[in-house]
Amino acid sequence: MFVGHFAVGFAGKRADPRVSLGWYVAAVTMLDLIWPVLLLAGIERASIVPGVTAFNPLSLDHYPWSHSLLMACAWGLVLAGLARWRGIAPRTAWILAALVVSHWVLDYITHAPDLPLWPGNSPKLGLGLWNSIPATFVVEGALWIGGILLYLRNRTPTRWIGPAAFWSLVVISTLMWVSGPWSAPPPDAGSLGWFALIGWIVVPWAALADKYYATDLSASSTRPSS
Repeated sequence: MFVGHFAVGFAGKRADPRVSLGWYVAAVTMLDLIWPVLLLAGIERASIVPGVTAFNPLSLDHYPWSHSLLMACAWGLVLAGLARWRGIAPRTAWILAALVVSHWVLDYITHAPDLPLWPGNSPKLGLGLWNSIPATFVVEGALWIGGILLYLRNRTPTRWIGPAAFWSLVVISTLMWVSGPWSAPPPDAGSLGWFALIGWIVVPWAALADKYYATDLSASSTRPSS
């Protein structure tokens, strides 16, 4: 998934509105932030195979350290520890850890059977939603719209920077996602890895947008972060 991960992060913000959206987006994208680093380092492998799925030409040949279920849990604990170090409440830190693992769950829905459970000799899982472009648009699009609406509920901008950053993130992400099946594939996996590093900018981008939105805490049933 792509925007579906962001959708879960946007919705996750409601768990503790006092914590920046940047943390939630970092959680749901953490595996994809780690992946290009390991790919470029030669620790993980991928190849470009047009037609491997209808939606995506990327064949993820070996990525157990970023995308196995066991390592997703481990990376979740790493992020939770970092969050606690930065003063985030234990409950919210555990939510962030769960959001990291949610990435594996959503990828399980979309990917061909290439997701390992653990590094090593593991079965490979995946339900293959990417084999259908219409079904991918319906399922992931519904998540995306729902996540945006949940994020904006009971929230008002305090300066124009908030809506400008938020909606630019939404529009650019949506255009990249919608155009994906018909875009020219990258020449090789290395080029894709370098391009994927751009994903790191999404975390401060989301944090910037969130900084200029205010949450009506009286209308929220969530507990405070401390």
